[in-house]
Amino acid sequence: MLTTPDFERMLRMAALRVTRPRLAVLESVHNHPHSDTDSIISLVREALGLVSHQTVYDVLKALTDTGLLRRIQPSGSVARYETRVGDNHHHVVCTLCGAIADVDCAVGEAPCLAASDAKGFSIHEAEVIYWGVCPACSTARSS
Repeated sequence: MLTTPDFERMLRMAALRVTRPRLAVLESVHNHPHSDTDSIISLVREALGLVSHQTVYDVLKALTDTGLLRRIQPSGSVARYETRVGDNHHHVVCTLCGAIADVDCAVGEAPCLAASDAKGFSIHEAEVIYWGVCPACSTARSS
C-alpha cells in the first residue's frame, strides 16, 4: 500500500511540484483504478473540500504527460485513468456494466509488440481491449 510520502516522491521524481490537488488525484486514481474524471473529482473533493473541475483536469493532464498516470478510453466509454504504467498491460471491459480490469499480455514478454507487419513503424506500445461479461453480470444473468 502506497503512502503520502510515496506519492510525494513520485511527483518529485517526475519533476512536478508537490501540491495537495496532485497528491489527492494521484492517490484517488491509485486507490480506484480505471476511474473516470467525474469520479476522480468526487474523490478529490471528499479529500480536500472544494476543488474546481479545471484543477482536476489540469492535474490529470500533468500526471498523464509525465507518465505517472495512463489514460485509456475504451470504445463507447469516457476517458479512464490508472497508475499502472509502463508495463504494456491490457484491459477487459464488461459489455453489460462497463467494469474494467487489467489483463497482462497473453504469452511471454509483451508479444503484442511484435506486429505481423509493422509497416515500418517502431512500435513501443500496444493497446488491446478484450470485451466480455464480468463475473457479477454473469451471476446476475444466470439467476
